[in-house]
Amino acid sequence: MNPVQLKLSDEQRALVGAVRDLSHSKDFRGNSIKYLDGTYPWENLDALAEIGILGMSIPEEYGGSNLPVFDTALVVEEVAKGCYVTAMALMGMLGVQVRVISTYAPESMKRDILPKVAAGKVHLAVCMTEPHAGTDVPNYKTNTVIKDTHAVVNGVKTLISRANEAEWFVVFTRINGSPGRHGIGCVLVNRNYPGFEVTARYHTMGGEYLAEIQFNNVEVPLENVILREGGMKQLMSAFNTQRCLNPSISLGMAEAAFEEAIKYVRERTIRGQAVANFQGIQWKLAEMYRDIEAGRALLYQAALSANPFPDPYQAGVAKMFVNEMAIRVANEALQVHGGYGFTDDYPISRIYRGVRYGTLGGGATEALKDLVGKKLVNDFDPVDGFLSMGNF
Repeated sequence: MNPVQLKLSDEQRALVGAVRDLSHSKDFRGNSIKYLDGTYPWENLDALAEIGILGMSIPEEYGGSNLPVFDTALVVEEVAKGCYVTAMALMGMLGVQVRVISTYAPESMKRDILPKVAAGKVHLAVCMTEPHAGTDVPNYKTNTVIKDTHAVVNGVKTLISRANEAEWFVVFTRINGSPGRHGIGCVLVNRNYPGFEVTARYHTMGGEYLAEIQFNNVEVPLENVILREGGMKQLMSAFNTQRCLNPSISLGMAEAAFEEAIKYVRERTIRGQAVANFQGIQWKLAEMYRDIEAGRALLYQAALSANPFPDPYQAGVAKMFVNEMAIRVANEALQVHGGYGFTDDYPISRIYRGVRYGTLGGGATEALKDLVGKKLVNDFDPVDGFLSMGNF
């Protein structure tokens, strides 16, 4: 019996193939170690821009190709197989920040910013996390006061990616001090506005930098207030895209770790035979492959649910599983390398460090368990139970 397989279109195969060629090139995979010191992969993003990748999430009228979230996930997965730091930077060009602008921003801002993003001339960042409230968005303290001719932003955001490279920042903020979940909206801030300051930088074990940003009486035009009070639902809907792209990076890195493990055990010999011939190693490989394919099924289903944004619960389940699966796979792949896996001379060392990020960003695993668990308890039908297809 032939297994049921997801069939990609000719266009999707061509897209993935073009990205795979880049990802496996000496510029991506071969140079990935040089980004461990925090160097930003400008040249890799330029190469992706040349084949239209940076415009995938952007409508055609603004210079993009407006491809589905599923196609975007396929591309991010392939890039992550070659270079984690490049994949993280790419997610910043395809994820929540560009989705928020292309969906909710005024027409004038879309026409000004989005073509430059598609061409790789402008980079974006999203500012969510605060020092006292990681995933607790309703308790954010950053506040924007709306005045007659402008708005004023005050607050602190932390663990922000691309703080030194991005020109525009999509800032989740309270509006006019309105309390709770209802008070959250969104403001677009340019790094050159007076009062914008990067106050700290943190080098991560994956290689890239995260930063703290302060907004000290930053004045922005009224049109930069993209969403006012009550915008939380729209923002989190857009954010569900991130909950597919983040695990796409994890999936790609799990695949890379798996491939490195197979290559190593086929080449390494003990007592005159390849390590790959030992049953214990073959069992490890079988379990790694099983987990990767299970994660792929969950993630692809979540990405395919997007209309235009992914289903929050399917995305949550996929992210939980794939993030944790990738850590397990990378750990096992490092183990089969033995002591060599602990050195920077082998790619698995770099992969192992990068893959650890997944459960921390885009919604921590614990927060997603809360989200999904409450849904299960509230929606369970004591008579019919759950559908066999596993849909919420």
